[in-house]
Amino acid sequence: MIPVAKPHITAGDAKAVSAVVLSGWIIQGPKVEEFEKRVAGYVGVRYAVATSSATTAMHLGFIACGIGKGDEVIVPSMSFIASPNSIVHAGATPVFADINERTYNVDPEDVERNITKKTKAILAVHQIGLPADMEALTRIAKKYDLMVFEDAACGLGAKIGNAYVGSFGTWSAFSFHPRKTVTTGEGGILVTNNQEIAEKVRMLRQHGASVSVYSRHTDKGIVRESYPIIGYNFRMSDIHAALGISQFRRINSLLKSRQNLAKRYDEALSGQPNIIIPYVPPGYTHTYQSYMIRLPGSGGKIRNKVMQHLLKHGIATRAGVMSAHLEKPYKTMYPNLRLPVTERVSRETLILPLYAQMRQKEQDCVIDQLKKALG
Repeated sequence: MIPVAKPHITAGDAKAVSAVVLSGWIIQGPKVEEFEKRVAGYVGVRYAVATSSATTAMHLGFIACGIGKGDEVIVPSMSFIASPNSIVHAGATPVFADINERTYNVDPEDVERNITKKTKAILAVHQIGLPADMEALTRIAKKYDLMVFEDAACGLGAKIGNAYVGSFGTWSAFSFHPRKTVTTGEGGILVTNNQEIAEKVRMLRQHGASVSVYSRHTDKGIVRESYPIIGYNFRMSDIHAALGISQFRRINSLLKSRQNLAKRYDEALSGQPNIIIPYVPPGYTHTYQSYMIRLPGSGGKIRNKVMQHLLKHGIATRAGVMSAHLEKPYKTMYPNLRLPVTERVSRETLILPLYAQMRQKEQDCVIDQLKKALG
């Protein structure tokens, strides 16, 4: 079976994790601190706070910025459900906007149409690794005095010009799930240039404690922590961070491998009249967390037929990114909401196998069977 995704794990990764396990310090500690510094330096921001997932990073980010009950945050529906869920967990209300039909990222014009007196922020999602239109979104936010946050779960390494995704918003969140370019097994991180936000998120992730467990254990004097705020247990462990550090050392080669594989897909599929390959605007760098094609027409029937054919021949695929507003919790919240572009694209898109260590023979098999399925 050719999987749709596979983490790139080496003997060096295993050795790094083993060293932490044998060290006796396995919870949040020096490896988490090192990992945070590496990510912040790479993205080009001052602070990074590691958490248990990108979802919890966003949840804490909203709270740290005072987003809560009675507030609205505009977000694309075409995103993994964690994006709106994190808004709801903070006590605020997600307001869904439609997408651009070429990039599959949120449409700035529809964002502006959805702004109300309750709107406090825009959550930009860099869909499957392609940066959103941050220039337009930032301009709209400035016009209406809103904050802009980045759901960069899939976007580590993506760029607009020379600026990395994660450096545009008040805060940004990255994921290190096994499908991502760099993985910690499970984990996320919030990055920001705002010291106050970083400090508050650090407290919130560890039950609201004024100092971390590691700081208490390494201080030369007696340290008594206090709990001035009610927090959560959203910490990353040193075991997870050790894997992330080891992986991070080869982030450039991992990204390059994905981009080269995506280029091979582009070259093989661009001449097919019934396939729309990914569009990347000039000056944008895509991470290709996933390679998603579109099979237009028939309300998704063609897509489903192709998925079944590929599965029969040992090739795993996934349906395109969901329309979150059609999932039960949000359909109940917005029973009459229609987002025509989002719904059409979700029905017609298909994610093909792509991972850094994918062999050309495997990719050629996918391409060959895809063409046969489309006849």
